[in-house]
Amino acid sequence: MTIALETRTVTKTYKSDSGTINAVDGVSLTVKAGEFVALVGPSGSGKTTMLAMLAALLKPTSGGIFIDGHDLTKMNEGERAQFRREKIGFTFQANNLVPYLTAQENVELMLRLNGRFDRKSRERSNDLLARLGLAERLKNLPSQLSGGQQQRVAIARALIHNPSVVLADEPTASLDTERAFQVVETFANLIHEQQRAGVMVTHDLRLTQYVDRVVQMRDGQIVEIVDNRAAIAEQVVKHADNHHLEGIKVLPTMKAQPVMA
Repeated sequence: MTIALETRTVTKTYKSDSGTINAVDGVSLTVKAGEFVALVGPSGSGKTTMLAMLAALLKPTSGGIFIDGHDLTKMNEGERAQFRREKIGFTFQANNLVPYLTAQENVELMLRLNGRFDRKSRERSNDLLARLGLAERLKNLPSQLSGGQQQRVAIARALIHNPSVVLADEPTASLDTERAFQVVETFANLIHEQQRAGVMVTHDLRLTQYVDRVVQMRDGQIVEIVDNRAAIAEQVVKHADNHHLEGIKVLPTMKAQPVMA
């Protein structure tokens, strides 16, 4: 598999009255096309800052961030905005659907913003929503959808423009356990099938059963923890009764051959 996303010793520092804060400290990471990675860690570990830089929403203090070989740090603000629209898909804690647009129109909006809406676009968006179990909900407004259905619309919107990288920031934070599992499992299946590079930030260790690799952030640094599904499943079972990372010590590093999707 080709490398779709790569960071090279990325840092993000902030100045404060008490000195310099290293929110992200020398992070190097690669994610291949078709690979789904969970980025985990307690609050304040730097994972949200890291995700914002991967999404080209925040510029690092130093280091390089490459998507399809293009270094985001060499782009100006306008170039990053255009690149983000074309190459990056993003889902948020709050799904950020446009309330007065239907599910179908919310998904198509990304294509319209990119000037890529054509006669086949509606068929593509409808097919994607059908894959997500929303064939009967195309004309519904967000207010007429459940929380899980809204998140699936947000996933379709993030994938419709064929991005190289798909990022998710706590995409199941507002969902109950059953709906959270359904959303992440569907998300993982689409990343694998469409050969996107996916990165998900989550506090819930149980959701990592659907990813290919788990990395953990501590004090602004990334530590690889588990890189195959059998080992991930073992850790999920081990911590089933205490799944939020604030209550879990750093898991031991476990090396194994990655399991292909």
